[in-house]
Amino acid sequence: MGELTYNAVALSVEGYIAGKRVQPKVSEMSEMLVSMSNQVEDRTFELIARFQPVASDLRTIKSYMKIAYDFARYGRYALDIASINERLGGLTACEAWIRDYVAEMSEKVLIMMRTSLNALKNHNPELAQTVSKIEEEVDAMYFGFLDKLVKDAQATNECTISSVLVVRYLERIADHAIYVAEAVVYIGTGKKLTLG
Repeated sequence: MGELTYNAVALSVEGYIAGKRVQPKVSEMSEMLVSMSNQVEDRTFELIARFQPVASDLRTIKSYMKIAYDFARYGRYALDIASINERLGGLTACEAWIRDYVAEMSEKVLIMMRTSLNALKNHNPELAQTVSKIEEEVDAMYFGFLDKLVKDAQATNECTISSVLVVRYLERIADHAIYVAEAVVYIGTGKKLTLG
């Protein structure tokens, strides 16, 4: 699921920045993620009912169910980005600074996703905690974009609307990367930290 989420978000952002039509493929990926998330939830209840796990195992099972939900949300935001691209067009007609800003923000979000996925694969709480620094940068970029858009943009209505929506989706994806990282810390240490 983790790789599929990363690929869905990367494809949707790439399509948006380049103005390429990717919605059908992203939609398929998003549907797969929802289906997989439902399977994880079903499997979770089956494990609890059949094996009555002890506290540490229950903590892991609960965390993976939550992570599966976060992965499904990634897919939904990727689909939202692809749908905005489909409906309003990508960034090809926008001012260069908008394209550059969205590209930089999306790079940071993809780094957060990759880091949280690697932390999950290795159950590495220390690596998971490193995403909080990048998330602070993403939040600052989100509000900085809104400020700059109000102050400096000469963009069309379509460009303004689509870019505001997409940077918001990116900010939400970053939040879900934090949630995944928090779950990894919980799996590895039993501590519930707030990283964002």
